[in-house]
Amino acid sequence: MQRYKILHRTYYNFSAAVRLGPHTLLVRPREGHELRIESANLEITPPATLRWHRDVEDNSVAIATFDSATSQLLIESEAIIQQHNRAPLDFLVADYAVDYPFSYTPEDRVVLAPYMNLAMRKSGDTLDQWLATIWRLDDPVQTYALLQRISAQIQNQLSYRRREEPGVQSSVETLSCGTGSCRDFANLFVEAVRRLGLAARFVSGYLNSPPSAVDFGATHAWAEVYLPGAGWKGFDPTLDDVAGTNHIAVAVARLPETVPPIAGSFFGSAAASLDVGVWVTELS
Repeated sequence: MQRYKILHRTYYNFSAAVRLGPHTLLVRPREGHELRIESANLEITPPATLRWHRDVEDNSVAIATFDSATSQLLIESEAIIQQHNRAPLDFLVADYAVDYPFSYTPEDRVVLAPYMNLAMRKSGDTLDQWLATIWRLDDPVQTYALLQRISAQIQNQLSYRRREEPGVQSSVETLSCGTGSCRDFANLFVEAVRRLGLAARFVSGYLNSPPSAVDFGATHAWAEVYLPGAGWKGFDPTLDDVAGTNHIAVAVARLPETVPPIAGSFFGSAAASLDVGVWVTELS
C-alpha cells in the first residue's frame, strides 16, 4: 500500500467583478478496492454551497453555487489516499478473450455497448490505415499484447505537446499533426481500441511523477479497456505504461470532453485568466 497527498489548486482572476454561475467539480479520486480516501477537503473562495452526487458513470461530482460577486475564484482540493494497486499486471483474462479477435458475451455487450464503436467507420480512413501498421487479421496475437502494441505505437510515433486550450483532438487530428497532449493520446487509444471492437473508456486523474516534458504538475489522462475476467484495465499511451500505483483516477467517461476537472461560467464584461497547479506527494 502506498499513501499519497494530492493538492489540486485552480485560480481564476477576473479584470472586474463578475457573478459566478454553477461550477461542476470533478476532483475527488474514485474509491474502490484498489484506492481508499483517508481524508478529503475542498476549499472554495468566495464561499460556495456544495451539493455532491454520483453521475451516471459513478464519478463523484460536486456542484458549487455562489451568491456574491467576485473578482477572484480559488478552488483548492486536498486529499490523502491509500493506493493498493501495487501489482497492475496481476490479473487473468478469461480463456475466450486471451487471443484477439474475440467477442464479448451477449450479457456483457448490453452493458458495454456505449463504450464500443462510437465513431462511424469509414473503410480505409486514417485510423484504419494507422491500425493496419500495427495489426492485420492474419497476424495471431494475444489481446493484451495487441493493446500494448497500440500504446507503444502512440508513444513512439507521436510527439507530446502540452496544450492549454480546452477540448480533445480527434484521432484523425492527432495522427495528422503527429502531436498531442495526454488527453489526445488517451482519446486516440480509446478510438483505436473501439475500432477493433473492444470496449474502452477515457480516464481523467492524477499522476505521481517527477516534473518532466510530460508532467508539469497538472491533471493526467489515460484509457481503460474492458478485458473479460480482469475487468477495466488501464493503459497510459503517453508513457507507454499500464496504469498502476502512480495513476490515481478521478473520473471515467464514454466521451472525454464530458469530464473536465472544473467547468463553469461567469456573467460580466471581464477578462479572465487561469492558473492551475497539481502536486502529488508520496507519504510514508
